[in-house]
Amino acid sequence: MNEIIRIRGGKRLSGEVKISSSKNAAVAILPAVVMASEIVKLYDVPHIEDINILISLLRKLNIKVDVDGDNLTIDPTDIQNIVLDDSGVTKLRASYYFMGALLGRYKKVKMLYPGGCDLGPRPIDLHLKGFEALGAKVKTYDGMIEITADELRGDEIYLDIASVGATINIMLAATFAQGRTTIQNAAKEPEIIDLSSMLNKMGARIRGAGTSEINIDGVRRLKGCIHDIIPDRIEAGTYIIMAAAMGNNVRVDNVIPQHIESLLMKLEEMGVKMEVGSDYVLVKGYDELKPVDIKTLTFPGFATDLQQPITPLLAIANGDSHVVETIYVKRFKHCHELNKMGADIEVHEPSNTIHGPCKLHGANITATDLRCGASLVIAALMAEGETVISDAYHIYRGYDSIAQKLRNLGADIAED
Repeated sequence: MNEIIRIRGGKRLSGEVKISSSKNAAVAILPAVVMASEIVKLYDVPHIEDINILISLLRKLNIKVDVDGDNLTIDPTDIQNIVLDDSGVTKLRASYYFMGALLGRYKKVKMLYPGGCDLGPRPIDLHLKGFEALGAKVKTYDGMIEITADELRGDEIYLDIASVGATINIMLAATFAQGRTTIQNAAKEPEIIDLSSMLNKMGARIRGAGTSEINIDGVRRLKGCIHDIIPDRIEAGTYIIMAAAMGNNVRVDNVIPQHIESLLMKLEEMGVKMEVGSDYVLVKGYDELKPVDIKTLTFPGFATDLQQPITPLLAIANGDSHVVETIYVKRFKHCHELNKMGADIEVHEPSNTIHGPCKLHGANITATDLRCGASLVIAALMAEGETVISDAYHIYRGYDSIAQKLRNLGADIAED
């Protein structure tokens, strides 16, 4: 995998870019396939490193995975519920979805503690409390988690925080629990709806996904299905921000605009001119960029995953912008790197102040996590001179063919 991305900034972008399928949906859907008793076919699966890790973990469980371009055929009929102690578990936060899926199917799962980007405290206590409410017992030791149950019984579960991960994990386990499970204060993200849609095709009985109350009536068996994954709203938002910063009539295709409405409203408030269609956004540019204040919230609020990518755009706005991060309170490592490029950002976790307008210049910088990397790519496109981004593997975890897509829009970008 390429470790370095080099970008010569200042090139105007134009043309069309097609958004890939959702990373955040796919990383929940692949672990969920272990619950099926028949073949599952997934279409439009993104080519990203997180998917490669999940495929490797599925194969560790003796599941057959055939890759044909963007499509996966997954055969779980010979699955073996072994201990997941592969290093891939510690590299990928979403590996924790195997907990709910395997617990639901086998009433037992043992695996390493999940890893992922360092964004500050990211406890999984809500997941574990949810499993316990269904009748499971949880043990943690030596970096391992072991969850067992004689049987799972439905219950009413209230989440103190509308956590996407906890909502999905409890939903997975509850699919095979006896009786009805009700999740109150459930997260509403589109990826939860997409997973629910797939599980229902397989024979699950899930109602209310996308609302604050999800009801799951347990079933004994899930069959196979064919499923198309929804477009990636975070990738869409990232390219729309790139187009706002450096584009001349850039069309971003394969978008569900309702999924990024909070971003589009903020860009409009900043003065970005856009045409929003049923499945595309045409970004026309701006006359003057105004500063805005942003507060990240759970869906349908402003996505935490777009907080870092929008920061370079705020840095060239005419005035001070303020960002408050309510989801991952330490998600500001990109600011230090952007300041190396000439930005003027004060960080006061969990918030920052971006003093604009700034003129960005090329520098040697480091992608410390996935969305930090996206932020640095955007800044590099805007900057004068060459920018060298190290640890670019973080970027490939969530962005399918990013260098090629940008070259197609006219960017000067190379990978080492």
